[in-house]
Amino acid sequence: MSLSEQIMADMKEAMKARDKVKLNTVRMIKSALMNEKIKAGHELSSDEELTVLNREKKQREESIEEFTKAARTDLADETKQELAVVESYMPKQLSQDELEQIVTETIAEVDAKGKSDFGKVMKALMPKIKGKADGKAASSAVRNHLN
Repeated sequence: MSLSEQIMADMKEAMKARDKVKLNTVRMIKSALMNEKIKAGHELSSDEELTVLNREKKQREESIEEFTKAARTDLADETKQELAVVESYMPKQLSQDELEQIVTETIAEVDAKGKSDFGKVMKALMPKIKGKADGKAASSAVRNHLN
């Protein structure tokens, strides 16, 4: 089942269950995917869909952070529920150990010697972990290995 078919099925399910948070979140995802499709001018590939989902995920994570700073736990809790819905469409995230393994392999692949090769390692690493790990976590793992 493609992502768009899954979203439509989940939207119907959320309507029947009267789950407002899930329904609104699924609608926002659908809207973001449609906007990206129009902007691109063609059907979205899996990578492009993943990019949109990552953008939606990042927006919610930033919102949670801001709501928490402003002591708005009600909005932070609702946004956490939205984040859970967005993450349900994303591939399984890599564990820290799996990420470390991929970083080690990538460093060996590009023959990185020190901190000056950070960009080269990240360039080779990001396509491998796209959607499966956070860029900040990957960046810190690479820095730790290159030190």
